[in-house]
Amino acid sequence: MHPPLLLGCDFSSAPSARKPIVMALGHAVPGGVALRRLERFPSLEVWREWLAEQPAWVGAFDFPFGLPRELVAHLGWPMEWLPLIAHYAGLDRAVIRETFAAFCAARPIGGKFAHRATDAPAGSSPSMKWVNPPVALMLHAGVPRLLKAGAAFPGLHLPGAATRIALEGYPGLLARELIGRRSYKSDEAALQTTPRREARAELLAALDGGATRLGLRLALDDAQRELLVADARGDCLDAALCLVQAAWGAARCTSAGPGYGLPEAMDPLEGWIVTA
Repeated sequence: MHPPLLLGCDFSSAPSARKPIVMALGHAVPGGVALRRLERFPSLEVWREWLAEQPAWVGAFDFPFGLPRELVAHLGWPMEWLPLIAHYAGLDRAVIRETFAAFCAARPIGGKFAHRATDAPAGSSPSMKWVNPPVALMLHAGVPRLLKAGAAFPGLHLPGAATRIALEGYPGLLARELIGRRSYKSDEAALQTTPRREARAELLAALDGGATRLGLRLALDDAQRELLVADARGDCLDAALCLVQAAWGAARCTSAGPGYGLPEAMDPLEGWIVTA
């Protein structure tokens, strides 16, 4: 019998064959997590269907699961998570951009965006950002499809007998711990430089050595290591970083509070980034 399936997902709200969703699949091993393989998904529906076909998993997904409470209250949207997601999923992307842009335009410089409580400890972008990175659109594309795939969201939405567990991941949190704010990836060919490749190699060596506060090492073979270092976009490495976060959360599956290493006091509307 295989150990429980662990997933790390580098997400795109508009995937294609050229820029697919990348998922790192693995399983827990003593002291860490072993990378089994990488899967690529050229469309949102293919990704959702694959997740729904797997009977059980714990995954960390690189997109926000909630919006800032301040923003939701200001807009008069539902103040409970599941009705909020249903409302948000029904909005057109252009409406989301216009609504959030109007919210920001009415606020002072330096305080344009509303933030979730998890943003400060995680160092993450506000989940209402619609560009650079468009995490608001990633939430719009990702969370409703995870729900359709039968996922449970600890601290937010737990249907009975949940076997597919979705955690909000953020690879940048783990990467900064290991190599600081050095850039290790770029989608632009002109910026796919030797220093960025060296940063990926250093980051991977630190993961392989278990040099993080999570106390877990990423076990992988030479071919996998070369693949992750060679991927100049960093999608494969980001998926692997999320895989480590999923393994950390899965090891903390308890019945106390939301479990999975999430804080007991997490906001049940906003959500929380695992390991933050």
